Amino acid sequence: MSIAVSIKNITKDYSLKLRGLKLRAVDGLSLEIPQGEIFGLLGPNGSGKSTTLKILLGLIKPTMGEVMVFNSRCSDVASRSRIGYLPESPNFYTYLTGEELVSFYAGICGVSQNKIKESVSAVISLVGLEEASDRRVGTYSKGMLQRIGLAQALVHDPDLIILDEPMAGVDPLGAIKITKVILKLKERGKTVLLCTHLLAHVEEICDRIAILDKGKLILEGSVESLLRETKEETFLVKGLPAEAEDELQQWLKSKGASLTTERRSSRNLEELFLEKIKNQTKGEEIG
Repeated sequence: MSIAVSIKNITKDYSLKLRGLKLRAVDGLSLEIPQGEIFGLLGPNGSGKSTTLKILLGLIKPTMGEVMVFNSRCSDVASRSRIGYLPESPNFYTYLTGEELVSFYAGICGVSQNKIKESVSAVISLVGLEEASDRRVGTYSKGMLQRIGLAQALVHDPDLIILDEPMAGVDPLGAIKITKVILKLKERGKTVLLCTHLLAHVEEICDRIAILDKGKLILEGSVESLLRETKEETFLVKGLPAEAEDELQQWLKSKGASLTTERRSSRNLEELFLEKIKNQTKGEEIG
């Protein structure tokens, strides 16, 4: 299994300029993101997600630790050229058309002049904005802005795509379109790092997740395996006579259990998330 991103024991401290006090935004974080997967980075506000993304993008340096992207240091130009990034609230030149905007970023990202037109056309088609490509970006809706932002992140055909809250302010139809694009990227062998608060969306499309809280990793694993864990068990009984149900109820009661018609095979991601964050908070209060 090839590793797209390797995060090894990174810590990031910010100086508060108050008697030498420091704020620890990320605390000893280690993660590996396999190539070709959709990976969800989750956590409440202030959990260290944004700081982790900035380190990964080479925008800031960690106080300690190391981050590798496709076996190159994240600070190297070689690794950054293989990354596409959509920030949470992108600010674009509103006087440019969608096509002009994506062409501008294609040039910045090193797409050769003889391939820019073809590349721009392909990504605008991928995000479904062909009919609006000649309109000024200032006339775009929030959902269209997110999609043109996704197009600029993809125009240089990166291997790792980092999406920070791509559904923020997007209506359900726009969210469906962005979801389809993300799944298409996976089909093409791309690695997607998705940072979002929409847990139902994560549960639907992510292969693996990591949950951060107060800068620390508190849970990591495949979505399937994490949601399979449950405190309930379901038994399907065939051919049980009606008169025997009372006997079964009494026997189960004697064992401290009960018979219920509710069938539940697993928790959803929101329940798991809230449970882990709540337990983390309790642990800190006890400590």
